[in-house]
Amino acid sequence: MKNVTGIAGKVFVCSMAALAIMLCCVEPSPTGAQSQFTGQWTIEFNSFKSRPDRVYVSLRHETQRGGWNNTSHLIDRNQLEGLSEAQAMGAGTNVQFQIRRDAGSFNCEGWFRGGKGSGHFVFVGNQSYVGELRSRGYESPTDEQLFRLGLGNVSLALIDELKSQGYERSSLDQLARVGNHGVSINYIREIGALGYRVGQVEKLIRMRDHGVTPDFVREMQAAGFRDLTAEQLVRAKDHGVSPEFVKEIADAGYNNLSLEELVRAKDHGVAPDFIREIRQLGYTDLSLEKIIRMRDHGVTPRFIKGIKEAGFENASAEEIIRCRDHGVTPEYIQKLRSRGMQNLTIEQVIRLRDHGIDG
Repeated sequence: MKNVTGIAGKVFVCSMAALAIMLCCVEPSPTGAQSQFTGQWTIEFNSFKSRPDRVYVSLRHETQRGGWNNTSHLIDRNQLEGLSEAQAMGAGTNVQFQIRRDAGSFNCEGWFRGGKGSGHFVFVGNQSYVGELRSRGYESPTDEQLFRLGLGNVSLALIDELKSQGYERSSLDQLARVGNHGVSINYIREIGALGYRVGQVEKLIRMRDHGVTPDFVREMQAAGFRDLTAEQLVRAKDHGVSPEFVKEIADAGYNNLSLEELVRAKDHGVAPDFIREIRQLGYTDLSLEKIIRMRDHGVTPRFIKGIKEAGFENASAEEIIRCRDHGVTPEYIQKLRSRGMQNLTIEQVIRLRDHGIDG
């Protein structure tokens, strides 16, 4: 019995020692949970010729709902720790490296060839980042929140920049949205320097999502729109009112238009070429609204030219529109004239067409 007890005691001690070793080998997450976040990475060198110092990184992971989420960023090459230029641009090699961010590190392994690589990653959260968040008044993030903050590269400097520009305090989920929607610290600084400190991160995200870049803002300001609100910039971008469009419309003869007038012109398909051709046909004093009306009613430069060549050289814009609306074509006018009806007015031609009188 003593031998059995002694053996059992030794087994128990050994088991406890083994368990202690296992627990030491498992790196605890910042929040004390044992969640692990993994996924796939792809990286392209030289994907942007204008920025050879940057690489395109895409991190893909499975969501809790079973779908896939993809986060892509341009990052500096020096953020890829442990990956050399020779490895990335070589004929093919296995690689191991880290993408290190404030919230944690993406430990990557995979394959690179000719500047393109892919593989798998494991995310390891950063305990000191959690401590810094708490010192700024935030609660400790969950494992998933920490992972999302890492995906979006939400640095402590970014959080501090939002505060310094007077943004309302955001939740950790909102901060993760900031990063994952491409709102970088450089974007916040440049947009802020241009006068757009919009107070709420959701408005900032909306600007970024709709393609309102610092370059777009600068170009619109150079085109004369220096006092647009953030929402007006989004509206301009959504409706295709670019700085180039503003300049082309001005070159076609319409200067000092409001943003709403430009939006209407764009929405109704009034292109600068259309304006120029209409003006070349003698309609140089039309308002933009009249130009839009002609476009809406299907009046093309070719149709105008045909009406003029059919004998109505001095037809007004409104008469041209009425001809189009009532089906009076240049061919119909020529047919009437071939039957001896030489001195008709446009209104008479329209009445004949309305009553089904064939030439």
